[in-house]
Amino acid sequence: MTIEEHYTAIAPKLTNWLVATGSTYEDACDLTQRAFLKLWEMRDDLRDNDSAVSGLVYTIAKNLRKNMWRDDSRIAFVEEIGEDAAGATQPAPSPSDAEYLRDRIQKALAQLPPLLREAFTMFQIGELSIREIAHETGASENLVKVRIHRAKEKLQVLLADLKAD
Repeated sequence: MTIEEHYTAIAPKLTNWLVATGSTYEDACDLTQRAFLKLWEMRDDLRDNDSAVSGLVYTIAKNLRKNMWRDDSRIAFVEEIGEDAAGATQPAPSPSDAEYLRDRIQKALAQLPPLLREAFTMFQIGELSIREIAHETGASENLVKVRIHRAKEKLQVLLADLKAD
């Protein structure tokens, strides 16, 4: 596959994974572009193994994000749901509000242990295979499956109040 074909197949999944694991959409798009630029620079050293390219791009993006967060000395303060800028209590959004749901899911993902969160987001959001995740994380395929299963169980508990009856 060419770099362009890899980009078409992987970039949307990588961007979604970056957003789901804490990046803003704008940062995720930037990180995806920068990861593929690095891949382009390495193109002569790449093998034809598509899963290796996918894992490599995720690793590059993850490392770029770590560098970006480390280098970014600004602290962003986010207002809590239910309060306006003056601190006055606002009515809680309805569970059908997309922003509210996205915020709840992100907070629930943040409560997962890091290894469970990593496996779950790579599988569900990054759409990597169990084998690719195992290769990326250095864990066995069975351990990756266990981590994903445990993450799903914990998320069901954390988000139980959102379940439609």
